[in-house]
Parts: sequence; structure tokens; C-alpha cells
Amino acid sequence: MIVAWDLSRSAQTVEGLRSYLRDYAVEAFSEVPGMALKVWFSNAKRQIWGGVYLWESAELMPLTKPAAPSRSTELIGYEPTSVSVFEVEAVSAQGDAWRAFADIGLAMHDADGEDERS
Repeated sequence: MIVAWDLSRSAQTVEGLRSYLRDYAVEAFSEVPGMALKVWFSNAKRQIWGGVYLWESAELMPLTKPAAPSRSTELIGYEPTSVSVFEVEAVSAQGDAWRAFADIGLAMHDADGEDERS
């Protein structure tokens, strides 16, 4: 799931929202049930702000708004300008970190849902 805001109508800025991450959101999101990973992104030049969520299953994913405990809508003043949901094919990371995500994604399983690497 990718959730994004165009901040052009908000009093908030990318720079201003960084304290929200440091002081609250990073720790708060570490306890969201069903969320495997969240990465926040920004483009300060274009004033775009958002997050990429990786959920353990589609059933655990909120479909129309950011996950609780998000305060983004309250801080920004309006709902996200874009919410997109995708299937994950595979995940990788540098060094051995990829192993934590090795079983995630449709490409990592055959048509019967069996592990391709078995």
C-alpha cells in the first residue's frame, strides 16, 4: 500500500513533518498489528509526503486511510491525495537483511502456494 499527500493545500511541510516521525510515528508504528514494514518518503521540492506499507496479509490492511496510529491526516488537514494497493512480488535488502523478507511475495511461491526454494 502506498499512501501519499500533496502538501500544497496544507500549512504543513515535509520539513515540518520530520519531527512527527522522530518524536512519535516511527516508534508508534512499530506496534501496528499486521504491518511488517513501513517506509516514509518525501519530496521536499514538490512537497509530497507519504508512506509505503508492507502488510502481512490483505485482510489486515486498511483500504481507504492510513493505519492507526497515524496522525498525518490530522497534522496535514485532509485525507491522502493518493492511496494505491499492490500485490508484492518479492522483497530484497542489502547484505543479509533480505533474509527477513525472503518468503514475502507472490514470486516466491509457486501456483499452489508452495515455497519455490524447497
